[in-house]
Amino acid sequence: MDLINEVRGLLKIFGIRLPVTVKHGSFDGVVRPLIEMDDVLAHALVPLLDARVDLYQHFLKLDRRVKRAASHDEVCMRMMTVPGIGPIASLTFKAAVDDPMRFKRSRTVGAHFWLTPRRYQSGEHDNPGRISKAGDGDVRATLNAAANALLMQTLTGSQIKSWGMRLMRAPRGVAAPL
Repeated sequence: MDLINEVRGLLKIFGIRLPVTVKHGSFDGVVRPLIEMDDVLAHALVPLLDARVDLYQHFLKLDRRVKRAASHDEVCMRMMTVPGIGPIASLTFKAAVDDPMRFKRSRTVGAHFWLTPRRYQSGEHDNPGRISKAGDGDVRATLNAAANALLMQTLTGSQIKSWGMRLMRAPRGVAAPL
């Protein structure tokens, strides 16, 4: 993305504006004909375009490997049936949990990743605090992105999405029933 933005910025200096949406695969085919007319512009941008094509090819290879690894794993395939969970989220979670038998209950998995809120309880006071950030930040960020995709980007309804939406609307510290 940085290389694409750099190319866009250099083209803009020369008065050439690209369409707002150019797909990654067709970016090179759109830009090269525009810069062939100017030798100075071609001299500056061709190395950037070549580097971007090389990086994009490596990205596609890595993407295929990740998808293949997730599709050959039974647990990952089961997780990917949830809307918003893709190969990266499923592989990240599976690698972080490692051996599920070390958890006595499924509820303790959230505590393992420090996804449970802190609590201040004293007598009549019961104040839930913020979620601690002491656990694995990468797993927490991946699960957060997956939950956001489930709640905000998926159009199809599901029981888990309905439950998540009720949680979002519930007052702070009150859990929504399943």
